[in-house]
Amino acid sequence: MSQFIKKTAVRILHRVVRWLARQTVRVYKPYIIAITGSVGKTSAKEAIYAALCEVKRVRKTQANFNNELGVPLTILGNWNAIARPAGLFWIRVILGSFLRIAIPIKRRYPEVLVLEYGADKPGDIAFLLSIARPHIGVISAIGSVPVHVEFYPAGIPSVVKEKAQLIHSLHVHNTAVLNIDDPHTETIIEKTKARVVTYGFSEKADIHISHARHLVEHNRISGITFKVAYAGSEVPFSIRDAFSIAHAYAIACAIAVAQEYMKLNLVTIFDSIARHYQPMVGRSVILKGIKNTQIIDESYNSSPLALETALKTMQLVAHTRRVAVLGDMMELGEFSMEAHEKAGVLAAQCVEVLITVGSRSKLMAQKAIEKGMYEAAVHSFDTAQEAGLKLQEIMKAGDIILIKGSHSIGLEKVVEEVRM
Repeated sequence: MSQFIKKTAVRILHRVVRWLARQTVRVYKPYIIAITGSVGKTSAKEAIYAALCEVKRVRKTQANFNNELGVPLTILGNWNAIARPAGLFWIRVILGSFLRIAIPIKRRYPEVLVLEYGADKPGDIAFLLSIARPHIGVISAIGSVPVHVEFYPAGIPSVVKEKAQLIHSLHVHNTAVLNIDDPHTETIIEKTKARVVTYGFSEKADIHISHARHLVEHNRISGITFKVAYAGSEVPFSIRDAFSIAHAYAIACAIAVAQEYMKLNLVTIFDSIARHYQPMVGRSVILKGIKNTQIIDESYNSSPLALETALKTMQLVAHTRRVAVLGDMMELGEFSMEAHEKAGVLAAQCVEVLITVGSRSKLMAQKAIEKGMYEAAVHSFDTAQEAGLKLQEIMKAGDIILIKGSHSIGLEKVVEEVRM
């Protein structure tokens, strides 16, 4: 009976919080920018916030609050965690929200909400849209094999359909911001009524990224630089302590949003981003490593597209030995074997030393050897601890070391062991 009461209480809590969030949107009428995608949505959210925060009151999704409870919490307050004891926390949230709805003080509420919409399973996007429909919908990237595909019985097409709901829900006076380099973008565009703005490295992109390369100082990578062109203007941009071209995509996405919402010029947008954008922990951040090495911390998560982007960015490094510590990519279902094998093929082209962690990643190691990597330069382990010990043994001064895997593999522990 106690379990039944607990489940009933949770259902009631969800309904109350959802209702409060909807009423808050109705009363305060914030401009809503919603972001979904399999890769890059958090960095895009951070970049959009950085582009707008100097000219508007902006609230962004904190932590991983991108689900049926996290999105309403973001609308109701600037929460980044559910405090303990949970009962008192929810009482505070509910009473405070009722008060803000009953006695609205609009100058104290954000003018803009930048929200992440997660889509771990079918129906997630529709649920979140029932709470808050965006004025601008963004899909950062989906990829040929999306993360969470394991939870979609109909496979990849159903993942694409789920995420595309965000764009297809937009009205004619709304805007869809899409990554033109993603293989599903053209299909998504065909079914939306909204104005479409694209970004990417493709020449067809409205916001065109080019000339991406690393900043190298004293033979060490200090960041990434690239150019962004829009409507006849081209501006160079640099991000300190960022490694992957994924950050270039995030900045281009933010430019598209800022242009659509505020009609800001490129220089103004770049100045604001430069002051406020910071690569997040575990998402392609450059760290100082022991033994005079550099660590590329991508330990937060991994997926086929994200790993491909990271490895291709490693390919840009030419002045030193490249090492990759790669963990399993989870939740890929029937596509897991093929995805890990493809990653192994790419790793053979992009790094000189490969360490894999987990049973699935052994396929990476095998395929890398088949494609020409020296067998002595490839090492496979079952745990992050074992991999960390091997890495410390073989790492040499000047190495640049990519560490990337799904969150459950625990490669953040390896990062902590080898960083300064």
